[in-house]
Amino acid sequence: MIDLHHIDDLARRLSELVPPGLRESGEELQASFRGALQAGLGKLDLVTREEFDVQRAVLLRTREKLEKLERQVEDLEARLHAAGQSPARPE
Repeated sequence: MIDLHHIDDLARRLSELVPPGLRESGEELQASFRGALQAGLGKLDLVTREEFDVQRAVLLRTREKLEKLERQVEDLEARLHAAGQSPARPE
């Protein structure tokens, strides 16, 4: 979910940009801007910061595991090479 404080702030700023003669019902105008912003943002394929941080942590752990496995494979290949055997390569 998008932080509503940011949407309210943006709606307030937009209503301040409206010429003074059209600002008679400022709160109503601000509410209209807020509704339009929420509707527009709701249509976007966005994730929350929390969801982003969770996925980032998963990706970092996966990367660490991959790097560890790559080092293990290199070590095993080096051992095979030192023993006079060539590692089997996939075709």
